[in-house]
Amino acid sequence: MSRRARVAESAAVGLLLLLGTACGSRLPESDFGDRSDRTPARTTAEPIRVGVITSATSPVGGNAFTGPRDGAKAYFDALNARGGIDGRRVEVRTCDDGGSGVGNNECVHRLVDEDKVVALVATTALDYAGAARVSRARVPDIGGQPIGAAYDTYPHLYGIYGSLAPRDGRPGWDGKLYGGTEIYRYFKREQDARTAAVVSYNQSASAAYARLVTRGLKAEGYKVVTEQVDFALPNFRAVAADLKEQGVDLVFDAIDTYGNAQLCKAMDDVGAEVTAKVTNVQNWTSTVREDYKDAPRCRNALWATGASRNYDDAEPGHDAVRAFRDGTRALKTRSQWQVEGWAAAMWFTDAARSCVRTGVTRACVDRFMDGGKPYTADGLLLPVRFERLSEPPRTRTTCLSVARWEDDRGWVSQGDMNSECHDVPQLSYEP
Repeated sequence: MSRRARVAESAAVGLLLLLGTACGSRLPESDFGDRSDRTPARTTAEPIRVGVITSATSPVGGNAFTGPRDGAKAYFDALNARGGIDGRRVEVRTCDDGGSGVGNNECVHRLVDEDKVVALVATTALDYAGAARVSRARVPDIGGQPIGAAYDTYPHLYGIYGSLAPRDGRPGWDGKLYGGTEIYRYFKREQDARTAAVVSYNQSASAAYARLVTRGLKAEGYKVVTEQVDFALPNFRAVAADLKEQGVDLVFDAIDTYGNAQLCKAMDDVGAEVTAKVTNVQNWTSTVREDYKDAPRCRNALWATGASRNYDDAEPGHDAVRAFRDGTRALKTRSQWQVEGWAAAMWFTDAARSCVRTGVTRACVDRFMDGGKPYTADGLLLPVRFERLSEPPRTRTTCLSVARWEDDRGWVSQGDMNSECHDVPQLSYEP
C-alpha cells in the first residue's frame, strides 16, 4: 500500500481513537432476547479459551495495533503462572486479520465458530467487519479498542471506554456518535492555552479529522490556526515558521508519524516553542526518543491524553501499575495500549471468576459484563460504564488522564486522572 493510502488510514484511525476515547461509556444489554445459559457447567480442569483479534499486519504499519494484544497476553501469562482461574489455565488464541474486512470475518469465524472461545478480549481491528457476527453469536467482546463504531452499535460488545448509545444495530443515535471537548478544556484551564494550531495534509481523511478538532477547539473558545500541507511535498518549515509567528500555544495534528517527526524537527529548527504538542493514547509509548530523535525541544513538549493510568506512574498506591510493569518486563517497549490490553484481560478474568460455580460460559461472562457496575481494573481505567440512553447527552462530566514526556523521566503524569474532570459539551459526528 502507498504512503498516501497509509496516511488516509492513519488519519481515520486517529479520528476514531480520539473520539472513541472522548465518548467514554458503553451499555448493558438485558433487553436482547432469551439470555438463558444452555451450555452445561464444566467440571474438568480443561483450559478456558479466549480469542484476541489484532490487525497486526495492517496497512497502517507493523506494530501499530499490537499493544492491546501484547498487554492482554502478558496478563494471561502472569495469571496462568499463579494458577489461572480456579485452577484452569487461560488459553489465548490469537488471529491477525491483516487490517481487512475479509480477514476480520475469517478471524471471527475461526475463533467463534471453530475454536469456540468463551470471549474475545482486547480486539484491535482496523476494519471490524465481523462485529455483527460476534454479536449474533452472543460472544462477549471485552475491552476492545473503538477504532470504528462497532462498540457503539452492537450488543455483547464491550469496548474499553464504555458506551451510552442504544446499541440496537445502528451506530450511536440515528447514525451519529458524540464526543466531548475535555482535552481542549484541560489545556485552556490548566495551561492557560488560548491559541491552537491544527496541522493536516491536503487529503480527505486528514482534512476531515482536522475539521473535527478545529470544531472542538472553537467550541472551547480558542483562536484556531489551521495549517494544511501538500502530502507529496510537505513544507513543514513554512508551517513551523507560521506557528512561531502566530504565537501558537498548542499543536494538534491530522498527519502520520513520519510527518509528525518532520514537523517537530522543523519547529526546533525555526525556534517555534509551544506549551504542548498534543498526541493521543495510541502514541503514548516508550519509543518517543527514537521517534523524535531529531527534535529534542519539540519532543519534550509532547503531551498525551487518554482514559487509563500512565504506565510510567510508579507513585505509591498504584499497585496495579506496578503489577503491569512487572508482568511486561519481557516486552521490548511499553505503551498505554498495552495497559489497556492488560486491563481488558483483567476484566475478562473478573467476569470468569464470577462464573466458577455455575460454569465459565459465554452467557455467564456476558451477564457479568452487562451487570451495570462501573469497572476500573483495580484503578487502571477511569470508571467504564455501559448505559442505554434514548437521547445523546448534551453535556457530560468526563475525566482524563494526562501525561507529559520528559527525556530524563519518561511520561510524567499531570495530576490524578480521577480528579481531572470537566463538564463539557458533546459534539456529534458521523463515523
